[in-house]
Amino acid sequence: MAESIWIVIAAPLAGAVLLHFFGRWLGEPGSGWLATLTVGVAFGFAFTAAIPFFQGTGEPQSVVLYSWMPAVGATFELLWDPLSALMALVVTGVGGLIHLFSIGYMHGDERFGRFFTYLNLFVASMLILVLADNFAVLFLGWELVGLCSYLLISFWFTRPAAAVAGKKAFVVNRIGDLGFVVAVMLIFASFGTLSFSDVFANAPDVLSAGGAAAIGVLLLLGAAGKSAQLPLHVWLPDAMEGPTPVSALIHAATMVTAGVYMIARVSPIYELAPTASAVVAIVGALTALFAATIAFTQTDIKRVLAFSTISQLGYMFMAVGVAGYVAGAFHLMTHAFFKGLLFLGAGSVMHALAGEQNMHRMGGLFRRMPVTALTMAVAALAIVGIPPLSGFWSKDDILAVVFGQGDWYYLLWALGILTATVTAFYMTRQYLLVFAGRPRWEEGAEPHESPLVMTAPLVVLAVLAFFGGLVNTPFSPGLEHFLEPSFEGVTVSHPSTGTLVPLAIVVLLAEAVGVAAAALVYLGPVAARVRLLGRVRGAWEAIRAGYHIDELYAAAVASPGEQAAVWAAFAFDARGVDGVVNGVARVVGRLGATVRPLQTGYVRNYALGIAVGATGLAVWLLARGL
Repeated sequence: MAESIWIVIAAPLAGAVLLHFFGRWLGEPGSGWLATLTVGVAFGFAFTAAIPFFQGTGEPQSVVLYSWMPAVGATFELLWDPLSALMALVVTGVGGLIHLFSIGYMHGDERFGRFFTYLNLFVASMLILVLADNFAVLFLGWELVGLCSYLLISFWFTRPAAAVAGKKAFVVNRIGDLGFVVAVMLIFASFGTLSFSDVFANAPDVLSAGGAAAIGVLLLLGAAGKSAQLPLHVWLPDAMEGPTPVSALIHAATMVTAGVYMIARVSPIYELAPTASAVVAIVGALTALFAATIAFTQTDIKRVLAFSTISQLGYMFMAVGVAGYVAGAFHLMTHAFFKGLLFLGAGSVMHALAGEQNMHRMGGLFRRMPVTALTMAVAALAIVGIPPLSGFWSKDDILAVVFGQGDWYYLLWALGILTATVTAFYMTRQYLLVFAGRPRWEEGAEPHESPLVMTAPLVVLAVLAFFGGLVNTPFSPGLEHFLEPSFEGVTVSHPSTGTLVPLAIVVLLAEAVGVAAAALVYLGPVAARVRLLGRVRGAWEAIRAGYHIDELYAAAVASPGEQAAVWAAFAFDARGVDGVVNGVARVVGRLGATVRPLQTGYVRNYALGIAVGATGLAVWLLARGL
């Protein structure tokens, strides 16, 4: 089965090609069912091929498809090992459920078939990325997911905000990709190849500590762009302008997990660069708290979840930054379950309220939408970290690994604890504003439960979010054993079993504080909440605006860049380049106008000219003879 693992990519890719040409003919819902079926086929094949890894008998395999760029040691080669298997199952499993949900959510859209074309292409691109066996194929998938994010974020391009958001995501990711490209160039210059096996095997002998650190930091820049970490996080909240299933796919199963996966994949390089690894952990910790504080000020149901994703990715970066690769991959998996569920649940709410996204215009939806409400409750409890749900096991695993590093890493652990408190606050706040209290819907709204094609994925994801963490507990570390072949020869940090219970108690107390604070504020009198908000209005609005980072970038980067472009277009180009070209043209034109009278077209004038010339020549010769 591993030798045919290319089928996992080929199935959704074939779906994208078929829908590109025949999607309009298939129409609705045929296009959606075809797209969902192709991803389901990919999941089934990936699951079957991963069975030997589940049994502990499988060995990593490289599958060469064809010679691509032999000059740089880059064949089109796929790697099938436990890490790529885990990623492929997450991408196709969660991605397939999102496809199914989209059939109901996108009902009536005039570009229904084209939407599923892009969705299939997105899944195929992410699978190329996670199955790559060299940096060239990895970069191909890396850029394709960037392209697909642009196409899907700006899918409703007739809305100016959606068109701008798509361009913003594309441009910000290009900044991060510059670091990635330079890192790949340094790797090729150092090793003469882009093959993972050759680079990782020879890295200790070829790379100095400085060289490994330089490559590690540059790769981090690329990862920060894809995974929306500081300072390249600004594109992800605006990506909410795309259809909600797109948000779910980007946040749960594809693009934003690419950075975490890439760092885990190149772990042999980071092992040689402790400074770069420390930077990864610091960026993750700061991003986790930074984004969490913004999340609890948002009123848009999707923007809360967008900043939540940035925060949870920060946890994953903390993990891989301290060599907790299993912990990072574990949280990546559980996050795909509960964050995919949260976004699809938000989509279900919006579907019931005719697209409404402001949580202050919701409330009291529990009775009207019981399936959506109950499944989102599971997701909220999971992301908060309430036992025995999946987020409890994976988040505590990360915090325990960070705590175990000792020294100044205790500070990162403290930031993680504070982030957990804030996470508990904003998730409780969101749930209460949406499902509890009195209805605050717009007049005439009649919210209702979503159809089965939308609620079925919610139920499946709720089951995964509830029980998914049991695959890797301190009592049964199944995922840890599963991933061992992928990190063979690399030092992987694991939590100390002696500190797990005390640390878990600390985390639960912190989360209880967050839940209690949110309940006190949002279940109490509205007047009291308004008074409290009035006292912190200035700080609240500043945080709600994302600490004005976008405005800072606009003033420091965008505005000077725009002014430079205006000068180049209307001063240097129009007056300089065009001035020189037009000046030459004017000189030639005037010269032509001056000599034009010599060309009259009359024979008598030419004869006169000849006679005058001959006479002048004769006079000149006679003068010389005298």
